[in-house]
Amino acid sequence: MDKQHDNILFFDGVCTLCNSFVDTLMRLDKNKKLRYASLQGNTAKKLLPKDMTTNINSLVLIHQGELKTRSSASLTTFKVLGGVYSLAYIFILVPKFIRDWVYKLIAKNRYKWFGKQETCRVPTPSERERLLD
Repeated sequence: MDKQHDNILFFDGVCTLCNSFVDTLMRLDKNKKLRYASLQGNTAKKLLPKDMTTNINSLVLIHQGELKTRSSASLTTFKVLGGVYSLAYIFILVPKFIRDWVYKLIAKNRYKWFGKQETCRVPTPSERERLLD
């Protein structure tokens, strides 16, 4: 993938937890290093394999031409933010099968525990440039 498609975080647009995570990242990302797109949107359909947009069970991050999913996507997102937030990347040392087991447990129960929205989030005017269709 080319540079224009780098550091795009795809998220479940109707998941309350996912939307809260994106809201938090937007507040923390003062240098606007990340862009965001819902897994239900056109950008995801264009850039991701079909199974990632039909079986929505993971964050997906395009970073340096690679697709990162689940815990690797989350942790790499903090690395991209840089500064003190990159310290969270230390958890990459936890074996992937353990990190992803926890991730899958939360993902499986996210609607039950945190709720589900009827529609994808609507960006504020200041967020529009970072939220892709």
